[in-house]
Order: sequence, then C-alpha cells, then structure tokens
Amino acid sequence: MAEAYIVDAVRTAGGRARKGGLIDVHPADLGATILNALVDRTGIDPAAIEDVIVGCVSQAGEQSFAFGRNLVLASKLPDSVPAVTIDRQCGSSQQALHFAAQAIMSGTQDLVIAAGTESMTRVPMGSNFQLHAAAGLGDGPWPKSIQKRYGVAEFSQFHGAQAIANKYGFTREDMDAYALASHAKAAAAIDSGAFKAEIVPVLTPEGIFDTDDGVRRGGTMEAMASVKTLEEGGTITAANASQMTDGASGVLVASEAAIKRFNLTPLARIVNLTVTAGDPVIMLEEPIPATRKAFERSGLKLDDIDLFEVNEAFASIPMAWLKAIGADPARLNVHGGAIALGHPLGASGTKLMSTLVHALKARGKRYGLQTMCEGGGIANVTIVEAL
Repeated sequence: MAEAYIVDAVRTAGGRARKGGLIDVHPADLGATILNALVDRTGIDPAAIEDVIVGCVSQAGEQSFAFGRNLVLASKLPDSVPAVTIDRQCGSSQQALHFAAQAIMSGTQDLVIAAGTESMTRVPMGSNFQLHAAAGLGDGPWPKSIQKRYGVAEFSQFHGAQAIANKYGFTREDMDAYALASHAKAAAAIDSGAFKAEIVPVLTPEGIFDTDDGVRRGGTMEAMASVKTLEEGGTITAANASQMTDGASGVLVASEAAIKRFNLTPLARIVNLTVTAGDPVIMLEEPIPATRKAFERSGLKLDDIDLFEVNEAFASIPMAWLKAIGADPARLNVHGGAIALGHPLGASGTKLMSTLVHALKARGKRYGLQTMCEGGGIANVTIVEAL
C-alpha cells in the first residue's frame, strides 16, 4: 500500500461565535482562505489538486448548496478542481483527512486537500434541523424506530458528557480545574508564538484576524464555580465545555510521487487511520475503544506516542480518555484545547491535526495521535509520524 504524507497543515485563529473576530466573514470565504494558504505556502500548482474534501456539520444557509465546492469557487483554485462536503459531526474534517489519505494510499489520487469550515455565528449549531421543526416540516432527525430502540426521545451531547462525568467520578471541581489548565496552556502558547506556524491570517472588514480570541487569562476556581450548570444537579457548565467558535482549517495530503514531482517537503507521514462506533446515548466515550483499536492495528504502544490531541468537547471527555488509556497528562493537548481555543465543529479535525504536526516538529518529537468524540457515538483516530 502506498504511503500518504501531510505536506502542510494550517488553521485560522478561532473567533468566538456571535462576538468574535470572524463574525462578518462568509464561511465559504473563510474556507477559501485555507485553500489559498495551502497553495501559497507549498508553492503547488493549484490545478494539480485533484480533490477538496470539506468537513462541515451545519450544512444549511451559507453552508449549504455544495458548500465544499463553494470554497473552491471562492478561492484561487481553478474551477477544474472538484470538491465534496461531508458530515461526521465534530470529526468531519478529521474524516476528510482520512478520505484524502485513503485516496492517496489506494493510488486513486496524488494531491488532495482535506479541510473543514464552520461559522457557528452565521449558521448556528442545530439550525439545520431546528428551522425545519419551527416551520413544521418533518419529525426531526430521530424517527420513532430509533427512539424505541434506544429508549430516548433524542441523542444529547450534554447528557452524554454528564453521564461520562458520573461514570468516571469526576467532580465539578475536577473539571473546572482541567478547564483552567486548558486556558493557561493556550495563553502560554499564544505568548510564546507556538501557533505562528499554523495560523493563517484572515482579512475581515475590521482588519487582520490572527489570534484566538476565546482564551481567558487569569481565571480562578471561584469564577468557574459561579457559572451555572447546564442541567439541574449536574456538573457540566459552559466554562468546562468547549466554546462555540468560527473557524477553518485544512491539510494538503500527497503521495510520494507527488512529493518528488513537485519537490515538496512533507511534515508528517500518516501511520494509522481508525474509526469506530458504539453507544449513541452516552455518545462521547468512543475515543477510548477507538484509541485501543488504533494501537492494535498500528502495532504502536502508548509509550511510543509523544503527543496527543484529544478534542475537549467537554472536560469530562479527555479526562475519561486519560483515565481509561493511562496516557501521560503532560503529553495531552500541550497548547490547550477546545475549552480555551474553541470548537468550530466541522473544522476541528484538521485544526487539531495542524496543531499536532507543528507541535511535533517544534519539539523534535516523532509520533502523534489525534482523536475526537463525534455525534452518534463515533470516533476517529489518526496517528502520524513527524518527518
């Protein structure tokens, strides 16, 4: 089987939904910024790109009507470059990377961009089905067959996050402390310039936006404790959960032949692609068995992995993953995570990969593992080797 390589990986800074630096940018233009950056930074002929795979969760409004194709049409790529939009919930662009890598490994294609874009300001989370419900159109995404099979009226990430906190015995204070640490690590990364290699500036009506604007400095446990819980009697709050964020990200994936032909220098080699699914009710615990399967399939062991990126959808998710897998907390989300930097849904997969490969390179490390919980009880795992 042929090898697949990540030639470059970039992201925009995260802008807080409804009040941050990207609220006035159309999501197609936001994603086009990523496509342009990958072409400019690598010097590749844009006409050589054979496909663009775009992850997006809320495919409605400005993120509808062949949204991935619209990114291409809004960019400097020629209109001969095809594109497609996919939805694997929060792991959409991580799955886009998997599809791109599989195209390379199969010999079907040589140069593919995997990307993700989500404006949670301009297309709010859930609006793709909530507006239909408000208009009296249809019964929603969960038919009676699913409700009967699983004994629930709907699947809720909030209920899942709380169920995981209860299962693993995490207190409100435990999760608040984790969240504070995420903000502290993110602030330190910004101050040290750790994100400079991965962030692409975005031109907005207000000027250049190039710094994550959701990071809270100087937080305290007392301030965290003042935030209301999402459920009566629960321990999950907005402060120990990911922030709603606007953003885009992407990676250029290439074959060995393309690397030689275009004189490219890859950042990393893709070692393993794994996806698993499990309980859709607790929903967010699947990164644990998915990680175990990735180790089994790759032949690598826990101690072989130098850095981990586990999406901080809620603090209970990476905390449960750490407890179950037994990983070193010092290797996890070393520059902070979605609690501090935001979670732009469909863009988060390649966003985390961008952070991972650049962190491996900066630290002179070898192996990195990325995983994300996803709606419906699914999880992707990607293992890469820095070059």
